[in-house]
Amino acid sequence: MALFIGLMSGTSLDGVDGILASFPDHYEGGRVEILSAASVPFDLSFRKQLMELQAPGENEIEREALAANRLAVLYAENVKELTRKSGISHSEIQAIGVHGQTIRHRPDLGFTRQTNNPALLAELTGIDVIADFRSRDIAAGGQGAPLVPAFHLAVFGDKNVPRAVINIGGIANISLLKPDGSVSGFDTGPGNMLLDAWIQSRRNQPYDTDGAWGKSGRYSDKLLKIMLAEPFFGKLPPKSTGRDLFNLEWLREKLFQTFMSELPDPADVQATLTMLTATSIVNAIRDHAPGIKQAYVCGGGAKNGFLMALLKQMLENGDIHAELSTSHALGIDPMHVESLAFAWLAYRFVANEPGNLPAVTGAQGFRILGARYPA
Repeated sequence: MALFIGLMSGTSLDGVDGILASFPDHYEGGRVEILSAASVPFDLSFRKQLMELQAPGENEIEREALAANRLAVLYAENVKELTRKSGISHSEIQAIGVHGQTIRHRPDLGFTRQTNNPALLAELTGIDVIADFRSRDIAAGGQGAPLVPAFHLAVFGDKNVPRAVINIGGIANISLLKPDGSVSGFDTGPGNMLLDAWIQSRRNQPYDTDGAWGKSGRYSDKLLKIMLAEPFFGKLPPKSTGRDLFNLEWLREKLFQTFMSELPDPADVQATLTMLTATSIVNAIRDHAPGIKQAYVCGGGAKNGFLMALLKQMLENGDIHAELSTSHALGIDPMHVESLAFAWLAYRFVANEPGNLPAVTGAQGFRILGARYPA
């Protein structure tokens, strides 16, 4: 038995999610046991601090370093809570896999940037830390993202039925798992990112609880078509994206193109953004995996009832005919999947096994991902 912690703070900027997982010796796939889970929220000032780092600004090198230190402290708090809940001591844990907070993702320019201080985290916890998972894939000519399809294949793959795993965080990505063990995957576009940004700007709320605000509006077909005309949606995989493209400025530009100075009701915009997330996901499945029979949602988007209803309608009653559920049906809480993925990536690093899929990222070959910071 090998014990690993996975920590994730995603593009939704809501906080740190962590899990402590047990991997069987010589693990070759299948379900992994989660021993404990914990969340540590970001306060509004820290969310603002991280958001401001998404774009160039004054003294940003120092500001990023200070944010990385603060993030490491929050990561350490999460680790402390995980060990408290499980009753397992730090000395029994082989490593922490931690992604860091993405502030820039530009594989087209050959770099990605995840704010993090893994050396400080190793000092604070007394546990080895594995971090910086994307850089090696990008160095090998890949996108560095999405990283989760290899993990999805290991824990969710089925030898009889083709499946799609839909991860809806700030950005949405899909993993297309075939019975023969082959897998493809890519970012489909915005997940919760624009939904959260819009409700924050209009109602000062961090997210649309259960999609209630979006459900109260009426989506604009004209605005949806203009947003779907964004070249990213028509680009062939491998592809990845982030806040560098899909942000409030992008949305405001599309609103101006559609309505000029007469903006629609804000709830109608939220409804249209929800439809954008659902439509871009379904279009990606239709274009690249029309034979999918089952689809499972994980990530924060699984909590948006309006979004889930749209996806269910489109996937089950449209031309795809794929049953929709969440990863709960496969034995893993939707909110634990991404954190578990980084525990798995840390496990792969320690096992000296590759963590990427060249067919997904476009890298020149399989690579061992991450860098180790010993305790």
